[in-house]
Amino acid sequence: MRITDIQRCEVRPGRLVEWTLSPATVETAAGLPDDTRPPAYIQESHIKTARSVREDGLFVPTWLGTAFDIPGRVDLDALQDALRDWTLRHETLRSGFRPDGDALRRFTLAPGAVSLHREDVGDFPDADGLVQHLQDRFDTTADALRWPNLMYAAVVRDDSTSVYMAFDHSNVDSYSIQRIPAEIHELYATGVEGGPAPQDPVSSYVDFCEIERADADRIDETHEIVARWREFVRRCDGRLPNFPVDLGLDPDAGLPTQKLMRETLVDADDAAAFEAYCRPYGGSLVGILAATGLIVRELGGQSVYRTVVPFHTRVKSHWSDTVGWFVGGAPIEVPLAPGLDFPAALKAVRAEMHANRSLARMPIARVLRLLGSDFRPTSPDLYSIVSFVDGRDLPRSADWSELAAYGLLRVSYGDQVCVWINRLHEGLWFASRYPDTDVAHKNMRLYVERLRDLIRSVPRG
Repeated sequence: MRITDIQRCEVRPGRLVEWTLSPATVETAAGLPDDTRPPAYIQESHIKTARSVREDGLFVPTWLGTAFDIPGRVDLDALQDALRDWTLRHETLRSGFRPDGDALRRFTLAPGAVSLHREDVGDFPDADGLVQHLQDRFDTTADALRWPNLMYAAVVRDDSTSVYMAFDHSNVDSYSIQRIPAEIHELYATGVEGGPAPQDPVSSYVDFCEIERADADRIDETHEIVARWREFVRRCDGRLPNFPVDLGLDPDAGLPTQKLMRETLVDADDAAAFEAYCRPYGGSLVGILAATGLIVRELGGQSVYRTVVPFHTRVKSHWSDTVGWFVGGAPIEVPLAPGLDFPAALKAVRAEMHANRSLARMPIARVLRLLGSDFRPTSPDLYSIVSFVDGRDLPRSADWSELAAYGLLRVSYGDQVCVWINRLHEGLWFASRYPDTDVAHKNMRLYVERLRDLIRSVPRG
């Protein structure tokens, strides 16, 4: 799925309808007892980071979302039923947290207690005004420090309707977002045709949180995983790594605003040739990381490329349809000797990934706590990432362009660089959040152009 922001996802004028969880649902939630299942470490870290940044006087929206079209004249009642049925399938969306000192206490609504409130907001003849309204509403509603922290909207026109769905990051990851258009389309079509909603059971992310946390709590500061992270952090001068090029940051200026860079990287033929070349070494992700190492050596004179590689933690198939935040990180270090060429870089990255990928199953927030370091977050991102996702096997991925389907992210503030490269049927799509400085823009532009050149040229020798 193409990742972008709300400003560049083909928003068109129309009549706006919004859905939030109903006042009755919110009132019921306020009286619920605690759910003994704890937050995931990644959820807890995210919410505490949001609170820390807010206490420093900065409101930093961090919601994720999706946008897609429903062709033809919409049946709003059927769409509302589809949105509600989909929400009920995923327990994390009806579960939230109450602060209790330094801890978070979970509560979870029963499916029968959940209903949606629909509001007909009115006509928006101007796309720019509609974009600003949607962003403001999502900022306020899909916020880490409130509940409910999700919202749905539809822009209704005679020939099509655009659906927008936004969630605080604690409930969703990129994979979750990319599954939504097909699932809502299926539920909507069933509702229009008068059939029953699909009843296939979906495993609960809330259950996963409990399982993962119990496993993480079994290790202590003497565990080998903690020791390996300790050495990595030490070699990063006591921090987790940023993107290793000059970003023009002023350490005394506070958290900078960010910009978004997003574009097609290469077409389908170039993507396929690059994948075929890299497959003996582990595939396109290994190739992207190897290329990045060579490029940062060129741009910044780096002698080693250190990064934290995001991996999904859906290690069992029964989590594959579950909405949640299933992401861990593994540290890698790639020496960048002056004579290092691309095949040698591929081998080095493959060796690091083979040695360290298992570390991604241990939540980084748990490891940092055991390291005993003061990692009080001052930025919404603990570290920079270069992420690769192949979405071609996801339901209806071949229709994403026709349906104007996008993954949405909020670009606001941050001093890190986050890069997402997605394999689509049409090729490779690039998106990045980065600090809004002239130096960062110049170096990120150079990075994209050199990455494109490498992807195209490597298979040709």
